[in-house]
Amino acid sequence: MRTSIATVCLSGTLEEKLQAAATAGFDGVEIFEQDLIVSPNSPESIAALAAELGPSLDLYQPFRDFEGVDDEQFAANLARAEAKFQLMKRMGMTTILLCSNVATATIDDDEVVVDQLRRLGDLAEKYDVDVAYEALAWGRFVSEYARAWDLVKAADHPRIGTCLDSFHILSRGTDLSRIAEIPGEKIFFLQLADAPALSMDVLSWSRHHRVFPGEGAWDLTDFLTRVAETGYAGPVSLEVFNDSFRQADTRRTAVDGLRSLRWLEANVTAARTGSDPVRLDLQPLPHVSEPRGIDYVELSTDALGALTRQIHQLGFRFVGFHRTKPHVQLWRRGQARIVVTETTEPGVESAGPAVDSAESGDPSVEPASPAADFAESGTRLRGIGFAVDEADAAMERALLLSATEVPRDQAHDEEVLRGVFAPDGSEVFFANGTGEDPQWTDEFGNVPDDRQSAIDHINLAQPAHHYDEAVLFYTSLLALTALPSQDVPSPTGLVRSQVMSSVDGAVRMPLNVSPDHSTNALSRGAGSSGETYPEHVAIACDDIFTAATTAVARGLKFLAVPQNYYEDLAARFDIAPELLDRLREHNILYDRDDSGEFLHFYTSTIGSVFFEMVERRTGYHGFGAPNAPVRLAAQHRRNKES
Repeated sequence: MRTSIATVCLSGTLEEKLQAAATAGFDGVEIFEQDLIVSPNSPESIAALAAELGPSLDLYQPFRDFEGVDDEQFAANLARAEAKFQLMKRMGMTTILLCSNVATATIDDDEVVVDQLRRLGDLAEKYDVDVAYEALAWGRFVSEYARAWDLVKAADHPRIGTCLDSFHILSRGTDLSRIAEIPGEKIFFLQLADAPALSMDVLSWSRHHRVFPGEGAWDLTDFLTRVAETGYAGPVSLEVFNDSFRQADTRRTAVDGLRSLRWLEANVTAARTGSDPVRLDLQPLPHVSEPRGIDYVELSTDALGALTRQIHQLGFRFVGFHRTKPHVQLWRRGQARIVVTETTEPGVESAGPAVDSAESGDPSVEPASPAADFAESGTRLRGIGFAVDEADAAMERALLLSATEVPRDQAHDEEVLRGVFAPDGSEVFFANGTGEDPQWTDEFGNVPDDRQSAIDHINLAQPAHHYDEAVLFYTSLLALTALPSQDVPSPTGLVRSQVMSSVDGAVRMPLNVSPDHSTNALSRGAGSSGETYPEHVAIACDDIFTAATTAVARGLKFLAVPQNYYEDLAARFDIAPELLDRLREHNILYDRDDSGEFLHFYTSTIGSVFFEMVERRTGYHGFGAPNAPVRLAAQHRRNKES
C-alpha cells in the first residue's frame, strides 16, 4: 500500500517536513500550499529535495472556492487555476485537490457546476493535471461525498475525479454504501483522518481535533475496506489538522503517522472476507493476541532504601539480587513482581528489561527517540514486561510498526528479553507467558509465593503532545482496547484519563494527561510549574484489611483521607457502620457498582511513583473513579507540605 502524508500534519518548515516523512518511510507527501508559499526555496528546489530524499509529491492542495459562481468570477477562478497548474508543472506534480466551494458559491445548480468542472478539466488537460474534487463537510452547496461524485460522474471528463476524505464523510454520519458505486479509477485521491467523538461545530472539529487512524473513535477499517474494494490503487494519505501535532517533534509525529497507516492496513487485510483481489497491495502484520497479563514492573530509583521499605510494607518479599547485576533486585507478592534498579551509579543497566539509550551511548538511537523524554534521576516507572503468547511475533510486529528497540546487554546464560520504547520514554518488554513463573526470575533466585496477589493495573502519566501516540502505540502493538476517556478534577485542573485494557481485564492501564503536562519532556510526573502528577502501580489482594494491618505494623503511612469523604460515603451508600469505621481507620476508599465492590488505599509518593492496594469483590471492573479527586487532592496537600 502506497503511503503518503500531508505536510499540514507536521510541525516545522517544509524542508524539515519532507525530511521527516522520508525518514519515517512514507512513499509520498501532499504539499500544503501555505508550506510552499512561506518557504524561501523555489518550487524547483523543493522538487529536487523531494527527489533526493525519496518521497513522491502526490498532491498539491488545497484549491478553494472554484465552482458554483457567476461567469465573471468563474473566469477569474480559471486564471487562478492555470497559475497553480503552471506551478505544479515546475514541481513535476500531477494531482491537485479541489475543495467544494464554501465562501463564494452563489449558484446551486448542478448543470452550472458540471459545466464549470468540465471546463476546468479541459484546462487541466493542457498541463497533464488531474483534479480531485472533494466535498467539504461545511461546503455551501456540496457537502456530501455522494453529491460530489454525482457531479464528477456527470462531468464525465478524464481529468476530473473525486477525492474521498474520511473526516468529511464520517463527521457527518454519512451512509457509506454509495462508495461502492464509484469506480476506483475515478477516485483520484484518498485522505484519512480519525477524530475523537465530540459535540461541536464540524469546522472547529476538523481544524483542531483530527488524529491519526487508531487514535480516535471512528471505524476506519471499514472505511478503507470499502474504498479498497472499489479498485482504488492510489496513495493512502494522512491529512490531520491537530494543534498538538503542529507543536510536537516533527520526526516523531511522522513515525506515529506511518505506524497508524501500517496498523490500519493490517486491520483491513484481516477484516476482508471476500476473495477478490484489491489493487492497494495490502500487507499484513504478524498477529498478536492480547497480553495474558503484566509479567513485571521495573522501577529505577536513587532512593533505594525508601522505595524498598515501602515495597516491603506492602507485603512484598525480597527474592534476591540479580546474579550479575548487584544493583538490581526482585521483589514479589504472589504473581506481582517488581524489579528495582538502583541508579546512584552512573551508567547502570537494568536486569529485567534494558538499558536506556542515553545510558548505553547507543548511536543508533536518534535524538527523536522517546527515550529522550525520560528523566535520569529520581524514582520512576522505568518499564513494563507483558506476558504474551509469542514474544518473537510481538517484537517483530513492534519493529514493523516503527517502534525503537531498547538496547540491552545480557550474559550468554540469561533469558533473552527484547523490548521497545513507549512514547513516554518508558520501556515495553515482551515475555512468553505460560501461566508459570517466567525463566528470567531464575536470575534472581527462586522464592515460591502462592498468595492471591497480582498487578491489578498501572497508571501512566503521558506528555500531552504524545498522548494520542500512546493510545495508538498500545492499540497497535499489544492489541489493547482504548476505553472512553474521562476528565477527573484535581486541585490544579482537569486530568484527562483513558484506560487501555485487554478484553478480559488481565491488563489495565489508565493513561493520564494532567493539566500542567504541556511540554514534550516528561520528567516522570513533573509538570512545568513543579506540581507532580505521579504514576502508580496497583496491587490486587484478597483481603484489603489484612494488607492494611500488615502495612501499618511495618510502619507504612497511608495517603490521608479526609473525614468529609467518609461522611459523603455514608450518604451515598448503605454501608454497615462497622465497615465504615474500618474503612476510616485504615484510610481505605470504597466504591460500588451493580457488579461488585472496590476497596483501595494509597501510599505516599516517592519521586514520581506511588502504590495502590486494591481488593475487587465479585464483578467490579472499574478503578474507583469517584475517588480519584480525593486522591489527587490528598497528594496535592502532601506535596505542599513536603
